[in-house]
Formats: sequence, structure tokens, C-alpha cells
Amino acid sequence: MNYKQKLANVTTFMFDVDGVLTDGNVYLFQNEVVRSLNSRDGYALQYASKLGYDIYIITGGNSVSVKDRLLGLGAKEVFLQSKNKLEVYNHIIERENLKDEEVLYMGDDIPDFEVMRKAGVSACPQDAAVEIKEISHYQSPYAGGKHCVRDLIEQTLRVQGKWFGELSLEW
Repeated sequence: MNYKQKLANVTTFMFDVDGVLTDGNVYLFQNEVVRSLNSRDGYALQYASKLGYDIYIITGGNSVSVKDRLLGLGAKEVFLQSKNKLEVYNHIIERENLKDEEVLYMGDDIPDFEVMRKAGVSACPQDAAVEIKEISHYQSPYAGGKHCVRDLIEQTLRVQGKWFGELSLEW
């Protein structure tokens, strides 16, 4: 089964932050760490959330401002300081009574490896680590932080016939 066929089963999106929702750069300003999120990714997250998709963020980072922004864009939960992402993934799957086939996970580096092997659809940005590219069902042509999340959400919603409907024109 190719990845487009797998997208038909997706009800839940899970994303890493650094290198996926951001370009991986971290800017230091005095005592503050600053990251840049892409507005196209933000639009797609909001749109999917309003259509009823569950969105979870699993990150090793600890940025409260990133958490607040992603919750504001429709993420159901943001798990910070996730040292074992597979443990967090399994917790969500069990608690929400999900099947792996319903979950699309996008990661970019070694901490995402085990989750990506388990998720029904695994994807990565164009600039992901080699090991991640090798196990991904789909590799976006876009780099992390450069609307690779939008690419993936849009493809999923198009496969399911839910992209660019009346709701998308309400903003």
C-alpha cells in the first residue's frame, strides 16, 4: 500500500517541533530562546483542527511560548521535554483508543525513529536525517519550518476530500 492510500485512514496528526515545525535553528536573545514557525503550517494546523482532526505535539524541547502558540493553533496537547517519544505516543494511542493506522507522525531526527516505525504513516521533511528518510513512508519536498507540515496535512485532507471546502474560506 502506498502512502497516499494510507492517508485515507488518518484521523490524528502528531508532529515533532524542532526541524519539523521549525527550521531547526534556535536563536538566543539574552535569556530567551526564539524559534520561528511557518504561517502556512499554522493555517493547516488550524484548518485540520477545525475539521475535527486531533493534533498532538511531541517534542524534546521545553518552550512554553511554542506550546502556547501550538495550542492556540488547535493542537489538542503539547508534550514538552519528551525524552522517550515512543512512550508518549503509546500513552496517547492507549488513552484515546486509537489504532496505529489512524496516526500520521512527522519527525526529522533520531529521537523520532521508534515512533515513526510504529505510526501508520510516517513522514519527514526534505532535510531530515538519513536514518529517518530511510523509514519514512513520505518525504516532503519541503524542509523543516518551510511548510512541510502544510504539505502533509493538505495531502491528507485532499485524499479524504476535505481540503479547500467552505470552512477554509471563512478566515
